[in-house]
Amino acid sequence: MIKTSVAKAAFRDIPSTATLHEAVGRRGALPSAIKPIDSGMRVVGPALPVRCPPGDNLWIHRALAEAAPGDVLVVACGPGDEFGYWGEIMATAAVARGVAGLVITGGVRDSLALIDLGLPTFAGRICIQGTGKDPAGNGAVGEPVRVGAAHIRKGDLIVGDADGVLVLTPEEAEWVIPAGRDRDSREASILEQVRAGALTLDVYNL
Repeated sequence: MIKTSVAKAAFRDIPSTATLHEAVGRRGALPSAIKPIDSGMRVVGPALPVRCPPGDNLWIHRALAEAAPGDVLVVACGPGDEFGYWGEIMATAAVARGVAGLVITGGVRDSLALIDLGLPTFAGRICIQGTGKDPAGNGAVGEPVRVGAAHIRKGDLIVGDADGVLVLTPEEAEWVIPAGRDRDSREASILEQVRAGALTLDVYNL
């Protein structure tokens, strides 16, 4: 599991997803279609993976019952993207339970209410089409899921911001976050040079 020092770090102390993606060797990015429903939303926390049958959100309800405070629900909907799996009621329940955020390959709805609630919500789309709840549906909570090229396991660190979502293993998080901070410091120096009129060709020795 992620060490407490990482899991509880304030988001302002976590570099951006783009910086972390570079620092880790350009791994762990979720598909670019998954974006925050409001550009100011940011999320960081341990993953609770959820797998849903297409067009069925019962397993997300089950995940809400199992989630620990600070967890980020990471929901893989398979080919069922064109459904609104999550709305105001579920988001309100998530806030009440201390869930840190939602990352979902499918759709969400009640988007204005979700923005007002402030729960970081990263979705593949906004979609009004409703879902079913089949008790016999083939889903899971806590088992690894694949989202695009990324494999997400329970306890992996999820970081999301306006540019997208990244997953880091606990082992990666321990060294990638400091490496990302170092990268930010170097880029601050580059920005100073560019503001002073330096050519990027010269700065990067291209």
